[in-house]
Amino acid sequence: MPNIKSAIKRVKVTEKKNLRNRMIKSAMKTQIKKFDTAVAANEADAKLLSATQGAVDKAAAKGVIHKNAANRKKARLAKRLAKANA
Repeated sequence: MPNIKSAIKRVKVTEKKNLRNRMIKSAMKTQIKKFDTAVAANEADAKLLSATQGAVDKAAAKGVIHKNAANRKKARLAKRLAKANA
């Protein structure tokens, strides 16, 4: 545990940010799993895709994942839905 006041504060801030980031990332992963399950059961639709892409966008907007990683994930989701509907 740090002794310096600024270092103590950094530890507190880092813990808070880490918790926030984990929550956002977890919500995104959960939404993606829901989408994958729906695709496997042939129940996926554009509405679910939109909700899933929204969760990915939110994570990117908060800086939890990189912008390009978000775009890559969204493209792969759309590809999966198109393949399932074809």
